[in-house]
Amino acid sequence: MNNTPTLGFLLHDVARLLRKRFEQRARGLGLTRSQWQTLAYLANNEGIHQGGLAEILEIEGITLVRILDKLEERGLIERRQHPTDRRIWQLYLRDAALPLMTQMRAIGDVSRAEALAGVADEDREHLFKTLTLMKTNLIDACRTPVEDRKASHG
Repeated sequence: MNNTPTLGFLLHDVARLLRKRFEQRARGLGLTRSQWQTLAYLANNEGIHQGGLAEILEIEGITLVRILDKLEERGLIERRQHPTDRRIWQLYLRDAALPLMTQMRAIGDVSRAEALAGVADEDREHLFKTLTLMKTNLIDACRTPVEDRKASHG
């Protein structure tokens, strides 16, 4: 049996270990993994509504509501009513979150540097280009329905 990891397992393990190392360094921030991930995605998508953020994070809406409630209690985020649709709440970081975001970015930089130690600059560049292309390919592929095997063999 071949013991070489498949691409999927290798990518999963690298991502898991990056998160684990980040968590080890971020323990002092007083945030759970789900809270810092929510803040990180919100920082890049301010004004998004709760449903859109839940979709990006790939979690259930009710799960996100609990996370947002805790972040709001700590004064890190705020919900603002959509100007034209009262059913929608838009999400924003509060000023109190900015120092935390700076710390999280610094921790992320150190964690990535650990992961990429010994990787030559040109190899890093090639890795990023390759992974970006793979991501684009998979986004495009996911937009295309998978053929129904019964229909194609019928």
